[in-house]
This record gives sequence, C-alpha cells and structure tokens, in this order.
Amino acid sequence: MTTAHDFSFNTIDGKPLSLKQFAGHPVLVVNVASKCGLTPQYEGLVQLYHDKREKGLVVLGVPSNQFMGQEPGTNEEIATFCSTTFGVDFPLTGKVEVRGFGTHPFYKWMLGELGAQADPAWNFHKLLIGRDGKALAAFGP
Repeated sequence: MTTAHDFSFNTIDGKPLSLKQFAGHPVLVVNVASKCGLTPQYEGLVQLYHDKREKGLVVLGVPSNQFMGQEPGTNEEIATFCSTTFGVDFPLTGKVEVRGFGTHPFYKWMLGELGAQADPAWNFHKLLIGRDGKALAAFGP
C-alpha cells in the first residue's frame, strides 16, 4: 500500500527530500507563495511548528507559482524571503506544480486518497499526513 513516505521532493536548495525521513511524525504540507495576500500565514505556520515540533509535528512548505504567478522567484529568492521576512525554519521544497498537467506525484496521490478536498484551489492549502504516512485531512487556505 502506498503512503506519503513513498514520495520525494527536492529541498529548496536542490537536495533530495524523501518523505520517508518523516516516518513517525505527523506532517502538515502547505503549498506556499511569497506574493499572496495569504503570505502572512507564514507567521502562524512558524508558530505552529515551534509549538508542536517537540510532539513531532513537521511543517513542510511547498512553493508553487500556479495561482496568479504569486511565487515568481527562484528557489534561492524564496528561501531568503521566507527566512528573513518570517523566520521560516521549517523545511521548504523547491518550487513544484500542485495541480494540473504537471502535478507533483505526491499531490496526485493525495487527491486519490482524499478526493477533491485535497486539490489545492489556492495558495496555503494544507494537507495533513499521519505518523504512518496515511493521508488524514485537507484544509483550505
């Protein structure tokens, strides 16, 4: 049976990032954008990560430029913006597509597991993965 732990991304600095490394931890996967009206949600995500990481929670930011071009920067620009503007210290992936023709395989799997609620309609859509890698829930922006 496929779980989230079977998928990989690249980190924002281009290194392999296997979700298998988060086995045993709940993971909140959030497609993010730097130029969106919802970008201040980074503050809450950083706070959540700091409040719950001792209990194992991982927040994983997934930059995507698919919603009105609101993540136009390079991976390096995104990383700098996130760390200097919001103090983001949770993991970030490189920029990917979260819906449509070029959808990253993880997002295709989540859609298959949870249905339409897992399909990001906008930036800062959240997907929750259990400690066992199972898809648990999806939350709109």
